[in-house]
Amino acid sequence: MEPHDLPHLVPDALEPVDAARLGAGDAHPPRILVLYGSLRPESYSRKLALEAARLLRHFGAEVRVFDPHDLPMQGSTGPEHPKVQELRALSLWSEGQVWVSPERHGAVTAVFKNQIDWLPLEDGGVRPTQGRTLAVMQVCGGSQSFNVVNTLRVLGRWMRMVTIPNQSSVPKAWQEFDEIGRMKPSAYYDRVVDVMEELVKFTWLVRDRSDYLTCRYSERKGGMAAALAAAAEAVEPPVPAITAAAGATRSQ
Repeated sequence: MEPHDLPHLVPDALEPVDAARLGAGDAHPPRILVLYGSLRPESYSRKLALEAARLLRHFGAEVRVFDPHDLPMQGSTGPEHPKVQELRALSLWSEGQVWVSPERHGAVTAVFKNQIDWLPLEDGGVRPTQGRTLAVMQVCGGSQSFNVVNTLRVLGRWMRMVTIPNQSSVPKAWQEFDEIGRMKPSAYYDRVVDVMEELVKFTWLVRDRSDYLTCRYSERKGGMAAALAAAAEAVEPPVPAITAAAGATRSQ
């Protein structure tokens, strides 16, 4: 990312993320998936998502932004739909995610929630969101609100993700972007920079330890019980049941 692509940053105040200080092991860049929640051509959640993607790339992350157009409503078709497969593959690919939604009637939009509804908690023993880091942001049409970011935090917890402490809520979003869709300099923009910097740091910190952090006693216990049952069945195959007719024959 070239400096001219982020003209509102103050270079002297911007430190590169030092992965070594975070004890990062694997050298590949953090992989971040960005989701947004509007299909409007002038979508401000999309503009904020793209601004976040630029910042994430500046901080050294590899970024994918999912386009929710043509994603069917959950339950209207099967998971074999190409857009569903694309979304699930990106979630599996990711090590961290950014969720951006407008606020509509005090909650996240249907467009955004539909994307989360298509992500299973578990699929064939694989959990496509568990242990991944998460940053939450919202755009508001009026005064600043935190209804959406609070809801996104609940969703992130439900999806077993590690949601970072910082967040962003942009009020009167229509005032915060210029004619080419770039976010204007402001305290709100600075907060977005803070959130993306923090997400990259947390992703470096967590990703190589995610399997260990999410290794649970209850699941280990269940796995042991299943293994013991399978071993017992292999040693002593179940005796075939005697049919009623066969039993009657033997008794004569």
